Amino acid sequence: MTTSRLHTETINGARLVIEELGPQDAPAIVVHHGAPGLGSRAEPLRSFGPFADAYRIVTFDARGSGSSSDDGPFSHEQWVADIEEIRTRLDLGDIVMAGGSYGGFLAMEYTLAHPERVRALVLRDTAADTSHDHLAVERARDFDVVPIDPWAIERIGTGGFADNTEFERYWRAILPLYDHKYDPAAVERKAANTQYHYATHNAAFGVNMPKYDLTGRLPEITCPVLVTVGRHDWRTPVPASELIAGSVTDGRLVVFEHSGHSPQLEEPELFQATVRGFLRDVGVTPHG
Repeated sequence: MTTSRLHTETINGARLVIEELGPQDAPAIVVHHGAPGLGSRAEPLRSFGPFADAYRIVTFDARGSGSSSDDGPFSHEQWVADIEEIRTRLDLGDIVMAGGSYGGFLAMEYTLAHPERVRALVLRDTAADTSHDHLAVERARDFDVVPIDPWAIERIGTGGFADNTEFERYWRAILPLYDHKYDPAAVERKAANTQYHYATHNAAFGVNMPKYDLTGRLPEITCPVLVTVGRHDWRTPVPASELIAGSVTDGRLVVFEHSGHSPQLEEPELFQATVRGFLRDVGVTPHG
């Protein structure tokens, strides 16, 4: 069983909780969680923990999320600077950068800011701009498994929450959309286990996203890129991933046919085999 190394570091003025798995002399994969203000290192640990047999896995609660401190600013520039400081502080050398959903936004932003430090990029259910967001709203309105509260649909991607109580109400309302197979017990577990930081989410979606557009810069990403996406992803649909894979210099797209927004959890064996094969193909040699 792989031993977890959990520590807290002051990174650029914020207290960040960082967790590492795997051999310290193995190639490093830094994995960024999604959903600022909702996400945490828990999902990357589940998704990439199995890779700790051969890689050094580094993940963390970003500022304003999980158990890390609520010290702003909650900007892409700051979150990218935090990744670089963690890479330097932990002496990771050149890394594989990975991220899903909003974490994919930051993984791409980091790669553009520090191209010399990224050996390969692994993306999951993400987007390079907001041009597909209207499809998420349409899917929420058309969802026929359980009714989605119209109040919540109007709030998708807006970041306008008054407090954590309202934020939690929204999250519980839209959670059924995320998985290909609806499981009410799983929805309840996710909602109950979430640490809510409404101000972070407000900044991410109310301030950052209106100006987010990397489409013109995607050809600048020259490292190998694996783009993975669930066929039934409601939030960042397949066309958003096709745009990324077709625009970067060396992109490859894998669509998971039986997944929604989280193929790394819905089809874990296939996801792990896909990522391992990609890393081998691009010369990121596993430890041992």
